[in-house]
Amino acid sequence: MLIKEVAQDYGGQVEFVSENWGESKLAERYGVKRYPVVFVDDVLVAGPSDFGWLGTKGKYTPWRDEANHEKFKKDLKGMIELVRRGQKPLATADQSSLAEEVEVATLPGFNVRDLDDRPIESAALKGRVVIIEFWATWCPPCRTTLGWLGETRRKYGDKVVVLAVATESEEAEVRKLTNPLSLPINIIMGSPEVVSPFGSLGSVPRMFVFDRMGKTAGVFYGAPPDLHEKVNRLIDSLIDSPAKL
Repeated sequence: MLIKEVAQDYGGQVEFVSENWGESKLAERYGVKRYPVVFVDDVLVAGPSDFGWLGTKGKYTPWRDEANHEKFKKDLKGMIELVRRGQKPLATADQSSLAEEVEVATLPGFNVRDLDDRPIESAALKGRVVIIEFWATWCPPCRTTLGWLGETRRKYGDKVVVLAVATESEEAEVRKLTNPLSLPINIIMGSPEVVSPFGSLGSVPRMFVFDRMGKTAGVFYGAPPDLHEKVNRLIDSLIDSPAKL
């Protein structure tokens, strides 16, 4: 098994542990119900979609390809090194260095409908700050962020557009979770049209913030304690700065 091989490379300094999700405290903490999932300590490295779970195209698919085996081992070792150096906060907040990312310089084009059947066209969002949050129903930190995104939308009104894109989730579960919250944001199912331009997400939550001209202003990985504070400061700066429309 590749994970065990990587652990053995560290001469006993790294321990490989295999857990059943029904008995795992880590799985319980993160609400993991789908496998395979790989953690280094409590930092997520890869999930089901990365390995092509149920036909999805992830960063390690096709898994039978030896090149993808090597890529996975490289990413796993990269995370192990961060944790061993005591850089777990960095590893938790920014996993972008562990995967090949598509550089998103501007807001990608899309034309979709949200769960309330409202049309959303990216070209029509120009002139407002746009927040796109990728999340999943099984991700506890994502649920907290959803509530905060609703508060953010209420705070800034029409100056900000919030799109919450549900990935690796069933529509029924998305509706069950979001309907009681009455969020003033657009909930969207993560179709290939929406997700693909953002590259291999690798993990959720992941948030993109675009300025009023549609340029990428910030990308936030995970849910570090200061996430909301950082995003609020960024939004304030984008709203206050003049935009050449």
